[in-house]
Amino acid sequence: MALDYALLVLAAPASGHSSLTAVRFARALLARGHSLQRVFFLDNGTLTGLAAAVTPQDEHSPLQQWAQLAEEHQTELILCISSALKRGLLDSTEATRHERPGATVHPAFELGGLGLLVEAAQTADRLVTFG
Repeated sequence: MALDYALLVLAAPASGHSSLTAVRFARALLARGHSLQRVFFLDNGTLTGLAAAVTPQDEHSPLQQWAQLAEEHQTELILCISSALKRGLLDSTEATRHERPGATVHPAFELGGLGLLVEAAQTADRLVTFG
């Protein structure tokens, strides 16, 4: 039986192992026929969506891994707006609102409120956290 999952990457900076572990878990559940509608990044986990992040050549890029997964499976990647703004992650709307030169969020990610996490938790069969 296929299940619908929601993932929460909680306080897991992109430089740590939690983000890569979470994306590997996501790929494994998708490979088993389950669905993954939304991934919600909170606290330091929002740094995963930083467009300017550069990963050393000998390491896997969490940013690219998540962006590829989102594109392949139409999974929403949501950065908690409060956590993201505190860390300088802005989409074009927030950059204009706060009079900053431009967006810093990778296009595969969106800013959103905690309501999106609550909605995912209510509609998904499983909620899995990392971090």
